[in-house]
Amino acid sequence: MKVYHGSIVIVEHPETSRGRKNLDFGQGFYLTDIEQQAIEWATRPINHGKPQYLNCYELNIDGIKAANYRYKKFEKYDDAWLDFVLANRHGKTPAAMLDMVEGGIANDRVFNTIELYDAGLITRQEALSRLAYEQPNSQMCILCQEIVDKYLTFITAKRLG
Repeated sequence: MKVYHGSIVIVEHPETSRGRKNLDFGQGFYLTDIEQQAIEWATRPINHGKPQYLNCYELNIDGIKAANYRYKKFEKYDDAWLDFVLANRHGKTPAAMLDMVEGGIANDRVFNTIELYDAGLITRQEALSRLAYEQPNSQMCILCQEIVDKYLTFITAKRLG
């Protein structure tokens, strides 16, 4: 499966320990199978004036699943996804019990909904209702360096802009 990582650097040898903590799916190396989404990550306003790259990889997802790594896929924005993301963002790190996580992204609009729910300003049902209308998106977080080393192959990096 072809996957992408948008960045201000070329990432030929990803390291899961270099990712930021308290993100949606924990500290790891984030990818997407949606090229345009990775381009948007690389070209977000905080990266203006910096080099921007679309890093492309081949991910052997079948090999990962066959090797029985601890893999979790959230099929939709639901209670389980919301609880998982909130726990990670609050530093409770349920992702630490997994090797790889896949599911929807908490983009700006999603993040706003999560913040409102987390602050007690909207109900869980209202939060999940708002999330149901979000555009399809996808993120994968590899939390285990062994998966990167064995199942992720760098193909190329394309300079954007």
